[in-house]
Amino acid sequence: MTQPGQPDEAMDRVRAIDDQVAHVWMVRTFLKHADEAEEDEDLRDVVRNLYDFILAVGPVAEVEDPAVYLKMAKKKLGRLRKATELYEVIQPEVSGHTNFAMAARSLRLAVDRIIGLVTG
Repeated sequence: MTQPGQPDEAMDRVRAIDDQVAHVWMVRTFLKHADEAEEDEDLRDVVRNLYDFILAVGPVAEVEDPAVYLKMAKKKLGRLRKATELYEVIQPEVSGHTNFAMAARSLRLAVDRIIGLVTG
């Protein structure tokens, strides 16, 4: 059995984070291509900050050292949190459509899971 903190456990966390990053990517893509993003600077900031986190951690297939990935994820976690919080605040103003509300919910679920994996 692998002891906590060993590479197998760290790589399991990386894979679990990457699973959630797929959800963040889909929310980002939806928001990026929404007509509302053309008119709303805050929404564009959300999109940019989500992408910043995704780009910083990179694809799981390229992870050579899970400790480096986890360190970068932790470093960028603040931006991911702030982007999520901002989107939750502005979402009703941007659009009350169910797609936007569900994007906020999906983002929150994924980010909460990422936070738990990065900090736990």
